[in-house]
Order: sequence, then structure tokens, then C-alpha cells
Amino acid sequence: MFDELRPHLVELRKRLGLSVLSVFIAFIVAFTFHESILEWITAPLNEALAQVATLSKKAADGMVTTHQVGGAFFVALKVSFFAGLLGALPFILYQVWLFIAPGLYSNEKKMILPFVVGGSVMFMIGILFAYYVVTPFGFQFLITFGSFLYTPLINIEDYVGFFTKIMMGFGIAFELPVFAYFLALLGLVTDKTLKDFFRYAVLIIFVVAALLTPPDVLTQLLMAAPLVILYGVSILIVKMVNPYVEEQEEEDDESEDTTA
Repeated sequence: MFDELRPHLVELRKRLGLSVLSVFIAFIVAFTFHESILEWITAPLNEALAQVATLSKKAADGMVTTHQVGGAFFVALKVSFFAGLLGALPFILYQVWLFIAPGLYSNEKKMILPFVVGGSVMFMIGILFAYYVVTPFGFQFLITFGSFLYTPLINIEDYVGFFTKIMMGFGIAFELPVFAYFLALLGLVTDKTLKDFFRYAVLIIFVVAALLTPPDVLTQLLMAAPLVILYGVSILIVKMVNPYVEEQEEEDDESEDTTA
């Protein structure tokens, strides 16, 4: 049995190695622009602090700080790795496809371009949605709450980790239609499968939203609502690719074929 798995393990190691190498190369490139990347990442936070400053004189002293000696350097590494991972995403998806392609039919192997492009585009849409829609509301609410009593001193290390967690969560969540499409293409799911699982999916979506977002209802809803919509879109996509066929209809089709 191990001899049968050996070629797959060798291929998996090769694809993982190339993916890690691509992230490392993209990380080096991103590190040269880490100041611009960090400025983009902290823009929602600075806007929230500015909004607080207009509401309270005490909050005007709010600022972004670091609690470590090498905090600025480690933050630069984190944001560069985040940017490198995004930059290498199309190549990583390409490696994923090359790993699963040997088990596909010839017509299915031709779907490499939709998989790579569609997966990359949906991931970026998820990140942009989180950046321009979710984080402004979430950070403004969390920072302004209690600003009349306390001065906000935001630790940059915690903020960058928190920010990347939200971005990656939304990016992965927006991959749902892409995964549903290819699972339907492989015949693993039908629209009935997703419809029957809808109630459990909604529960899972809200649990995931609670884990990946700040502890406030508004931000959780801003993540859960698009996911529910995307799940509905996934049902429509699967229905077009691999619709559910009643057993009676299947038997009728088989009998017609036999008669013919």
C-alpha cells in the first residue's frame, strides 16, 4: 500500500516545495515595499482613530504603538509574508491543480484556467470586501466604544495579526462558489445536496463569522450575510453544472436507452 502512495507523496512534496518557494520569492519582493503595504493595512485604523479624535478630546491622544524592541521589524516581516502569500496565490492554485489533474478526465483537465483565475479573483474580492466594507465599520465601532473613558493605544503587532486574520478569512470564504463549481463538475455534489445542507451551512457560517471577526454583532453580520448569499449562488452554479435528477427519471432514461 505504501508503494502505491509513494508516487503521490513525491508529487505532493514537489508541489508543496514549489509553492513555498513562490511564497518566499514574493515575500522578498514584498519586503522591499513593506512600508507602503503597512500604510495600506493601517489606513482603516488611522481613519478610526481620527474619527475618535473628533468625538473626544481625550481620544485625540490615541496612537499606534509597539511593545517589543524589534516590533517594527517583526511587523514588516508579517505584512511582507501576507503580501507575498497573496502575490503567490495564482501559482499556488496552479500547483494544486497540477497535483489533482492526474486523477481527472481529459475534458476536466482543461478547466485549469478557470480554477486558477476564478480562485484568485474571488479571493481578492473577499479581501477587498473585508477591507472597504467590514473593517471600517468594525474598527470604528470597537475603537469609539468607550473612547470617552479610555485613550486608545493600539498595539501594532496585535493589529496586524488581527487584520490579516480577517482578510484571510474573507478571502477563503469567497472561494465557496469556486469550490462548489468544481465539486459539481466532478460529480461530488448536486444542487439538492447543498439545499438539504442549507440549515447546517447557515449555522456553520455564523460560527465561523464569530471566530474570524471582532466580538461585535455588526461585523459578524457583515461576514455572515455575504457568505449566506454566496452559498445561495453556489446552489445556482451547481444546479447548472450538475443538477439533481430524480431516481424515477434516471430509471426512465435507462429503460429508453435499453429499448432503443
